Amino acid sequence: MKKSIVISLGIFLSLAASRFIPHPPNFTSLIALSFYVPVFFGLRFIPALILSFALTDFIIGYHSGTHWTWGSVLLIGLISVYFSNNFSLRISGALLGALIFFIITNFGVWTTGYYGLNLNGLINSYFLALPFFGYSVLSTLIFAVIIETIYKIYSKNFLKYLKFNK
Repeated sequence: MKKSIVISLGIFLSLAASRFIPHPPNFTSLIALSFYVPVFFGLRFIPALILSFALTDFIIGYHSGTHWTWGSVLLIGLISVYFSNNFSLRISGALLGALIFFIITNFGVWTTGYYGLNLNGLINSYFLALPFFGYSVLSTLIFAVIIETIYKIYSKNFLKYLKFNK
């Protein structure tokens, strides 16, 4: 129980830090965390991730597409288990998460009718979001590499510790 609380608090602090510190649009750890939390800690931590997102949204402010964003976080977390076997798969899966986030959230933007509820509006919704997608892909890649590096260092040191204490 205590370990779960510590992990959940770590998820919240990691997400909050990247959302509250000034950053370019869509340049946060959200997608990378949505992918890696279930990979390394299990699917049972997806609710902690979504709750952390909800708490930071409460401070930042909710918007009409919030449920689309949370839905993409859920889907990214659920598919992550299929990409957990090695470094290349995990990086590919995290980048797929950025694409899933782009597709779902911009569909949500289109459903507001802001660009028109027709094919042209749908195309505009995705086309005008391309710069934001660039930030999402870049931030996902950067945070994925940071997470992978921490994982590599931690697992290497942990293995040394286990061998030393045999």
